[in-house]
Amino acid sequence: MRIGIMLRHYDQHHGGVRVYTRKLLRALLDLGSGHDFVLLYRGAAQLGTYRGERGVQEVALSARSFLAWDQLAVPAAVKRYDIDVLFNPKYSIPLRAGCPAVWVCHGLDWYVMPWGSRFVDRLSHRFLVPRYAAKAAAIIAVSEVTRQHVMQYLEVSPDRVMTVYSGVDDVFRRPLERARLEAIRAKYHLPDRFLLYAGAVYPPKNFTRLVRAYAAVGPERGIPLVVAGGDNRFLSERELLEPEALGISEWVHRPGWIEQEELAGMYALADALLLPSLFESCGLPVLEAMAAGCPVVTADRYGTKELAEHAAVLVDPESVDDIAAGIRSVLDDARLRARLIEAGRQRSAAFRWDRCAAETLRVLEQVAR
Repeated sequence: MRIGIMLRHYDQHHGGVRVYTRKLLRALLDLGSGHDFVLLYRGAAQLGTYRGERGVQEVALSARSFLAWDQLAVPAAVKRYDIDVLFNPKYSIPLRAGCPAVWVCHGLDWYVMPWGSRFVDRLSHRFLVPRYAAKAAAIIAVSEVTRQHVMQYLEVSPDRVMTVYSGVDDVFRRPLERARLEAIRAKYHLPDRFLLYAGAVYPPKNFTRLVRAYAAVGPERGIPLVVAGGDNRFLSERELLEPEALGISEWVHRPGWIEQEELAGMYALADALLLPSLFESCGLPVLEAMAAGCPVVTADRYGTKELAEHAAVLVDPESVDDIAAGIRSVLDDARLRARLIEAGRQRSAAFRWDRCAAETLRVLEQVAR
């Protein structure tokens, strides 16, 4: 069959959805399924990304807005390129696609905690996403928590929502040579010991409480906090000023987004990953850190609990004291650290991109039939 893949967001921004899209697409092409893939980009800049791949056709679709691209340009491409099933690794599908359509739900935080999103985004999510859900032949949820939320908030029947877990790139599982680790340490001016936060900074990530908890633990031990990721200035400006407000700016370093191999090195060098989010559907940094042998302190709810239970220190993300206690335990208890490292590696071994791709393809084949 001919599978159309909507890639309007391919180069949109860094973060989990971008990693998910690129790794899943690579794994789908590597399956050798015999299907043809029509890759639909918004601009011509991405043409040639998969040049030479067998069974791949790349198409650039122009449109004045993202809605026009989704609702007009893509259905026209479905007809023109004889697409049998349409797949979007991110939210949205054409409401009149001309073929069965499947999209991936990466979490419904704007329903669970709507105050964490901009008003304009809440409007889009409230009015458009339920329509995408109603029209989809199937929805892929990245965790069981997300599947339950799709059924609860979008009123989708259980038979149309499938849980398919994300993978973890092997780069996080491969031990890096000491010389490579030291090169990463030198490039980012990393001290001998540090705590790590990986990901974007915006309200669901609970950055303010994280920094307050860190302030009670890290500076007195001489252990800095490294923030590897970006931010949403519309939503996180006050949170980013929290270190300054607490008088610990010199202890918080922000190198920005880090490419995966170097991020793997950061996990390997860090004392722990701190991700006490108020909401995560499927926190990729948790899986990456566990695969790299980095102990994890994360939230005792939603997707982080689902992924990391028994392989991480779980804390109440609404309690600064509890987060601080979790950080202390992973820094001070060598036996706990050893157990978390071993349990994390075992837990993360189940999350593989080839498995994610095979299960995703199975959903596409089912709806096409």
